[in-house]
Amino acid sequence: MAERTVFQSMTQKHVVSLGPQASVYEAACIMTGGNCTSVLVTQPPATLVGIVTERDLMTRVLAKARDPQATRLADIMTPNPLCVPPEKPVSEAVLIMLERGFRHLPVVGAGDKLLGVFSARDALPREIDSAMGLAEFREQVNDALG
Repeated sequence: MAERTVFQSMTQKHVVSLGPQASVYEAACIMTGGNCTSVLVTQPPATLVGIVTERDLMTRVLAKARDPQATRLADIMTPNPLCVPPEKPVSEAVLIMLERGFRHLPVVGAGDKLLGVFSARDALPREIDSAMGLAEFREQVNDALG
């Protein structure tokens, strides 16, 4: 059986986005209303410039006692996030997340079309196990090569 792709695994196949001047409060509202854990930050027409996640809201706004209505997404977003194509196997995407400490990867198709966000929650345990095995293998190879 062929491994699923990130696009096949995404639970939400739509783009949730706001501009960089939108407030953190607006992002929290759109994320809550859309039952999603991130918002893509875009410039017109649909150019990805950043991403804001629920973890960003907690660590960069709440934990620092910033005013969510006065704080702009441009001030807290992760700029130029790493993206993956829709055909990326889930285990490879999970490996990227494990190695880089991400929980969200924007999915970008042909012509830089934003397709949504692949989240760690979209991965099933079998693919996480596969990625962990791949990570362990790479670590062993790196150790062997010095």
